[in-house]
Amino acid sequence: MLKEVLIVEGKSDVAAVARAVEADCITTGGFHFTRQTLKNISAAYNRRGIIILTDPDSAGENIRKFLTQRFPNAKHAYIPRDEATANDDIGVEQASPESIRNALAKVRTLQINPREEFTTTEMVTLKLSGGADSSRLRDKIGAALGIGYGNVKTFVRRLNSYGVTREELQLAMHNAQCAMERGMQNA
Repeated sequence: MLKEVLIVEGKSDVAAVARAVEADCITTGGFHFTRQTLKNISAAYNRRGIIILTDPDSAGENIRKFLTQRFPNAKHAYIPRDEATANDDIGVEQASPESIRNALAKVRTLQINPREEFTTTEMVTLKLSGGADSSRLRDKIGAALGIGYGNVKTFVRRLNSYGVTREELQLAMHNAQCAMERGMQNA
């Protein structure tokens, strides 16, 4: 049983989580939080801690931002978009139990004072911006690091806010590039 309470968007997400791990969940019901839902989240946050596990789409990101403002020490888990997509739908409920467990194994906490280790300019040098495969590469690296997918600005903010080290980024880049090369060779 997870110590923290998982914050998910809906009942289908709770069912998907139950297939993966034993955990208590609170559903947000989408972006329209009731007072009672916020009270429940606040109580869980203060007593046990929370892990925000929202859908890897824009609505899920908006919910995550809203909750992060209110609960700055919340933990974050991200399921990669390609692992949360099925039947022309994207969400936690579409993810396999293994994908959910992998996301929970890479939980991160935002730093109150983010570093300024990485810059958007540096992303061009690293081929994480401006290249034909930059978006795919950021997606794979974000999955490996447990920080999710984002455009360059979001990706840099997450690298700095979640305390990713240069060594972690270099290893994730190397592994992602190798995987992409193997994929091209097998095609």
